[in-house]
Amino acid sequence: MYAPEVEGRQYRGTWFLPLRYDELKQAGETEEYPDRGEGGAFRLTDLPRVPRVGHIVGPSAIMLGASLGSGETLFWPVLTSQYGWTLLWAFVIGVLTQFVINTELQRWTLATGESVFRAFARVADYWPWLFLVGGLVSLGWPGWAAGAAKVGTTALGLSGSVTLVGVSIAAWKLIAVGLMVLIWLSYHVSSVMYNAVEVFQIGLLFVSIVAAVLLLGVSGSWIELADVPNAAATVGRLPPGMDIAVFLGGLAFAGAGGYLNLSQSLWAREKGYGMGNYQGRVKNPFRGDDPEPIERDGFTFPPTRTNLKRWRGWWRVVQLEHLLTFVFGLFLVAPALMSVAIHYAPGTTADALQMWLTDVAPVLGPLGTVLVFLVLFVALFTTEYAIVESFVRNSVDAIYEVYGREAGWDLQTLFWRVLTGFCLWGIAIILLFTSPFEGREPFFFLVVGAAMSGVIMWPYTALVLVMNTTRLPEHLQPGWTRVVAMWWASGFYGYFSVLLVGNTLVELGVGAFETAPTVFGSGIGGYALWAVFLIIQSYAVARSATAKHRADGTVADAELAKGRFP
Repeated sequence: MYAPEVEGRQYRGTWFLPLRYDELKQAGETEEYPDRGEGGAFRLTDLPRVPRVGHIVGPSAIMLGASLGSGETLFWPVLTSQYGWTLLWAFVIGVLTQFVINTELQRWTLATGESVFRAFARVADYWPWLFLVGGLVSLGWPGWAAGAAKVGTTALGLSGSVTLVGVSIAAWKLIAVGLMVLIWLSYHVSSVMYNAVEVFQIGLLFVSIVAAVLLLGVSGSWIELADVPNAAATVGRLPPGMDIAVFLGGLAFAGAGGYLNLSQSLWAREKGYGMGNYQGRVKNPFRGDDPEPIERDGFTFPPTRTNLKRWRGWWRVVQLEHLLTFVFGLFLVAPALMSVAIHYAPGTTADALQMWLTDVAPVLGPLGTVLVFLVLFVALFTTEYAIVESFVRNSVDAIYEVYGREAGWDLQTLFWRVLTGFCLWGIAIILLFTSPFEGREPFFFLVVGAAMSGVIMWPYTALVLVMNTTRLPEHLQPGWTRVVAMWWASGFYGYFSVLLVGNTLVELGVGAFETAPTVFGSGIGGYALWAVFLIIQSYAVARSATAKHRADGTVADAELAKGRFP
């Protein structure tokens, strides 16, 4: 059941174990194997032995890095500075909800080796395209590189403009462009693209966490943590006049959020989790190494007693990796930064970046100021790095699975082209964009991206719930506790998405779409939005519950695969 130490260490640098794919037997269309849907048959082989948690750390560390520069450094500190600890309940719920979503996103990959986008394509070809468009809208704005650059120019006293070829360009824009180029260049370091990202992200993450903890001690703001228990009385309440766009952005970024979360599946495949061990990795086409096949149709294992016990072990270590890295990391860093914001910028009216740079940093003394700049710069940069990686990897996989594979495209070359194109797109946006709120460009980018991230979490959470209950056999399905948690997650993001869409339409002059938080009192169009939400949510609940009941007792010894929070 468990991998020996030598075998387990192979996962530290990602592990791919090639098999003679065409010689493997095909899984039958029975209740013991995943439903192939619109795709081909899965190939049968045993589930790999289970490594230790310490051997597979990586995917959740990248996700944590993606989280620090968004909600944990910007949205939540500014929200708590304005409203105190009264919104802490929403942060905690957001993180725990994303824990469930992220691990469910890994379930299909762990069970079949396929990415979540291949799983979506098995349902219908349009799903990957829809999420790709949503990803571009939410992550196509390089607000984190812009924010990191703004911090850097302030720290170094480089505010102002630089004239190049007769054109005046803000200094922060030039630094932001440099950061995008640095991200692009870093992919040349390793023959396996994922390895470079993991090493850089873990290094940046270590600096950011240490600096945040030191800032808490140096600033003396740790005394604010004593008021946290009093926040229990505010659970479930929103302060009057709360901006729904900012709040939904905070919920989405209580963690990574949005399109970023879908990367958890692909990083699990690249790392070699479960059946992903046989599926291959995206290689660097310029390093001369032979490419590895990413098979169109993945693998599955016969439900023998040994494989069922291995599944239970894999599910345990995958959850522990995400809990100990992602969840505990967020619960360590975010409250530390929130307490600093509450202590030094209570009731601020500035945006998050301005709060840190003008309200907090100047009053902390030399060491505290340096730590603020270090935390902000590293957190924002590591988030932009993760966003580039996430968008490119997700989008390449979606394009390749839906169109590129049949067209004969090379996956590695496609990755490099999308990476280069996305970096150039970001550079163009940084250089050319001027928002209606002059001087607030970076935070404007962030609010747009965050709100859209919250909206797209609703449909993919519902889709993953239905997919994992209707397409997977009994021993691989989520347990009832997880199913209920996913009902909650889908309803949670769906509810706030409807409020945001309604408020946005009202601001655009379409008053009929006003959506009231209590539902009653909404406009005619608002009631239509609530009706759509109710129909979709009811469908997801009914389909998943029915599938769970139908699967009960269909696989012998299925209980051997069930551990804690299965």
